[in-house]
Amino acid sequence: MNAASLSTPLPPDVRVTQFTTLVVAAAVAVLLLAAAAGWVARQPLFAFGGIRLDGDVSRNSAANIRANIASKLTGNFFTLDLQSARQVFESLPWVRHAVVQRVWPNLLEVTLEEHKPAAVWKGDEGNDRLVNTYGEVFEANVGDVDDDDLPEFSGDEASAPEMLAMYRRLNPVFAPLGLEVARLSLSGRGSWEAEMDNGAVVEIGRGSDEEVLARCARFVRTVTQAAARLPRGWSQADLRHTDGYALRLKGAAGAAAHTPTTH
Repeated sequence: MNAASLSTPLPPDVRVTQFTTLVVAAAVAVLLLAAAAGWVARQPLFAFGGIRLDGDVSRNSAANIRANIASKLTGNFFTLDLQSARQVFESLPWVRHAVVQRVWPNLLEVTLEEHKPAAVWKGDEGNDRLVNTYGEVFEANVGDVDDDDLPEFSGDEASAPEMLAMYRRLNPVFAPLGLEVARLSLSGRGSWEAEMDNGAVVEIGRGSDEEVLARCARFVRTVTQAAARLPRGWSQADLRHTDGYALRLKGAAGAAAHTPTTH
């Protein structure tokens, strides 16, 4: 047999047969590996042996958390859907955010961030909720809040972040009068009303944040002198006048004193 005969190419049908055989063998190998991996992943060795909790757990005890999520987590170290697991933890009362991670070989590590209440959101028919420090309205038992002095907000729920920001800016403005905002409302037309911790009501009106704050600051600068002429003091102030504001006397049903604003 000479060299020329050794280099003769294989017939096309033989090459196709060889290629097909290689493809089938590779596919079978992949399937076998997948089956083996699936079998290994289902072994009890990789079932979660514990949950390590970190972060904020003051509102939910570790035992309570484990009891509430045990039946809702499905899978083991390899098969657990971390996105679904995160949603399970975030469905717990007071939990704002959860980070869920696997720790080899059978531990689930969860870092929780709890809501920190900043205000009470007044709902219809007593369906009150809470506003956290990010201005997000969330469901929780208002009775579980330790702070009895949280302000109350009312308005369109979408305006909660704006209301929290305004509340934080209004309090320093009224501080010289020894007053603090206890209730804040924002109408659908964008008109602000604040009730102070002494029960006095201030109709602030509409405008940009800077216009609203400037109007309140002018009121604070002049109301002490104006109220000195009112023996019973004032229970309501209307700042929606362009040339000043109106004060309603304490105990008076309709009497009010109009006071020009000094700039």
